[in-house]
Amino acid sequence: MSVKDVVTWNAVISGYVQNGLSEDGLRVFELMREALDVFEELKDDKLNPNEPTLVSTSSACGHLGALDIGKKIHIYAEERNFQFAVTLGTALVDMYSKCGCITEAREVFNKMPDHDVMTWTSMIGGLAVHGHAKEALDLFMLMLDVGPRPDGITFVGVLCACSHAGLVEQDLHYFKSMRHNYNITPKIEHHGRAGRLEEAHEIISSMEIQPNAIVWKAFLSACRLHSNVKLAEFAVHNLFKLQSDNCGDYVLVSNIYASKGRWDDVKHVRKKMDERGVKKIPGLSLI
Repeated sequence: MSVKDVVTWNAVISGYVQNGLSEDGLRVFELMREALDVFEELKDDKLNPNEPTLVSTSSACGHLGALDIGKKIHIYAEERNFQFAVTLGTALVDMYSKCGCITEAREVFNKMPDHDVMTWTSMIGGLAVHGHAKEALDLFMLMLDVGPRPDGITFVGVLCACSHAGLVEQDLHYFKSMRHNYNITPKIEHHGRAGRLEEAHEIISSMEIQPNAIVWKAFLSACRLHSNVKLAEFAVHNLFKLQSDNCGDYVLVSNIYASKGRWDDVKHVRKKMDERGVKKIPGLSLI
């Protein structure tokens, strides 16, 4: 194509991001900005990134932890007087939360005039994952008072907050309320976050179809959260049978072993990575 407008660029960026190619998506965004710099000299605004552009690229930043570019997107939105409507605001909240910048995420959340269930869920989950259990549960209570009805993903964050804070009774209360008050059937991720790993294992074992890598990764993450080496090894065994070459899986396993002082097993994980040609991604800790 010799002529590309903002809609064309958006389609390309969104395609990359939705298919997991976040790094390529960000490169397209940078190319778009380079093209924008040239056109600004000619006073031509036709290639100005619009809200869908910022939403897609913010999502890519969150997945990659590309905080520097994420901040540029936020600044660009403010400089161009974008209204922080639900879609863009939620994308920025999610991006900052995934990058560990909870203060910035909360600032965007507070500036937004409206919030949908995804906005509340992103903020609650971000607070929970980064150890702000009380703030996460306080925000959940506010959501119940003034916000939309929580969904299953919201409860993943709530149960995570309870688990981090050691709130066993509240954890049980929210777990039961999912089904009784909100007609939400607990899934693997809920059992895992609530520390009910045996129940999660039973669900996986009783699945009519063979569990895929996504299922085993969710279970492995729960085992990491609760330092359950035995079930983590079971998850890893099944991941390896699926020929997993995701560096993050190996890092999770290695860290579980390290938390228990099983350094020979840590070395074994490193050796298996070398055998399979799996490269560690910078920023992931392989102890």
